[in-house]
Amino acid sequence: MTKNLETFPVSVRFPFNPPRRRFLLLGAAAALLAGCGGGRDDDDIDVLNLSLREAIDGLDTGRFTSVMLTRAYLKQIDRYQPRYNAFTTLNPLALAQARATDQARELGQSIGPLAGIPVAIKESMDWLGAPSTFGWHRTSVRAGGIDLFPRANAGVVQRLLDAGAVILGKTNIPAFSDDGTRANSSWAGPTLNAIDHDLAPGASSSGSATAVAAGMALIALGEETGGSIQNPAAAQSLVGVKPTFGLIPTDGIAPLAASTRDVAGPIARCVRDAAILLSVLAGPLAPAGGYAAGLTAHALQGKRLGLYGPGWRPTPLSAPTTTLYARALGELQALGAALVEDPFAGSGFAELALPDEPYDFRGTESAAHDFERYLPGLDVPSLAALKQMVGASPFDEGEPLFWYTEVLPELRDSLADPAISPDLSEFSALKAAYLDLFGQVMDGQALDALVFPQATEALPGLYDDAVISETTVSAINIAGLPAVTVPAGQYPDSASPFSLVFVGRPHSEALLLALAHAYEQATAHRVPPKLSTTSAPVLPGPASTTRGRGGAR
Repeated sequence: MTKNLETFPVSVRFPFNPPRRRFLLLGAAAALLAGCGGGRDDDDIDVLNLSLREAIDGLDTGRFTSVMLTRAYLKQIDRYQPRYNAFTTLNPLALAQARATDQARELGQSIGPLAGIPVAIKESMDWLGAPSTFGWHRTSVRAGGIDLFPRANAGVVQRLLDAGAVILGKTNIPAFSDDGTRANSSWAGPTLNAIDHDLAPGASSSGSATAVAAGMALIALGEETGGSIQNPAAAQSLVGVKPTFGLIPTDGIAPLAASTRDVAGPIARCVRDAAILLSVLAGPLAPAGGYAAGLTAHALQGKRLGLYGPGWRPTPLSAPTTTLYARALGELQALGAALVEDPFAGSGFAELALPDEPYDFRGTESAAHDFERYLPGLDVPSLAALKQMVGASPFDEGEPLFWYTEVLPELRDSLADPAISPDLSEFSALKAAYLDLFGQVMDGQALDALVFPQATEALPGLYDDAVISETTVSAINIAGLPAVTVPAGQYPDSASPFSLVFVGRPHSEALLLALAHAYEQATAHRVPPKLSTTSAPVLPGPASTTRGRGGAR
């Protein structure tokens, strides 16, 4: 017999966990969600197209309640989670929390800007009561390992809760977020792309992107070390904001390069939704009125935009990408933008990248030190203690992060005493060189921003050896620059979405969002998902990341 989420006994939900650990593990999700029942109008809520602004307005005007809204997303999860595998952990108290928000609203009590809004967070983000698994089989009871539970919420999770959001659950990631194209190495198995299940879902925030694209969450949090906000957003025709390094707190997030590159940011269906969420995440660093205040249909008029070329990166665009990019440039010109061909030509910018490497891993020298600092928040004193508990360190040979120790001697040396920060002087010099050249070109060419195809070619398949060929990774990640991806169409001979990425100076998020919003509103290029419930995903053999793409998260 199915039972309602709010009354199902905690001890039944978690027979192997202490009662304080009150979050729903997905093994029991289907039966619980099937018992949600119907609301008086929740079947009329269009979860595939509802915007955050519309949801906030609907709650404020009483068109629907938070319980109705949350129930609509839980029903969508019930229907499509078995197929698309977006979530790892669900919140059985979601409806109770939504009801409390409704009561506060009815009583006229103070509520936050996201009060009653259903949100998904990435598995790597600590959430009180839910296990933090890193996507690694050794740290998940459900995969035969052990569960680790945080002492506190991650900074971004706490900001969501303070804003009144209803967290639906945590979304799937590859092991240690170390894959720029897929989530196949997760203990929970692959996540599928909601646009087309045969396509790669796009890097370590795949679960967050699939949850939003498939209408299983209204908005979601992603994070990026080298592509994992922009890649899944572009792969599933969504908007992603890769913020300036340091704008948004990353405490309580399982690190890969917390000292140098890691950022957290929004994944949403439209630019305005992403801007509203970014304002909550940035907190006191958000501009007056929030990032949505400057969104207008005319933001591109008179703006000078730099274009992709060999001065930025020598990798050529495929013929189909060239055609789609040319169309997008025509649209931008029609909206009043002035375009500057290859402004980085002769600047030496492209030469700063590692030669003959598809992914520039510099900045990951701090990985062991950053992880050593993160683990005490899970009641694990150190990396050595973690190894004793689970039988291996993630940096051991055969484990997900070992390959970094082969290419980064500073990281390998730091494993002798990860409590001591490694020498990051070379990385700091590289970052300074990137920022210096970037600023020189932007000033010399009087550019407001750059606009590139997000990738040089169409998406690879879910189980291909090929990886996503981004145009901005890792240059903007090393430099700490912000970027906003926005849908720009679809490849004619493939289901693969095509997206643009706007890149700007540090802390230019408001401008980039305004440019992306003006383009989005004029073109409406978002590709709708093609959802199916036919069967569960076929899991491959022993999952592994693609070496050389680690860190794209």
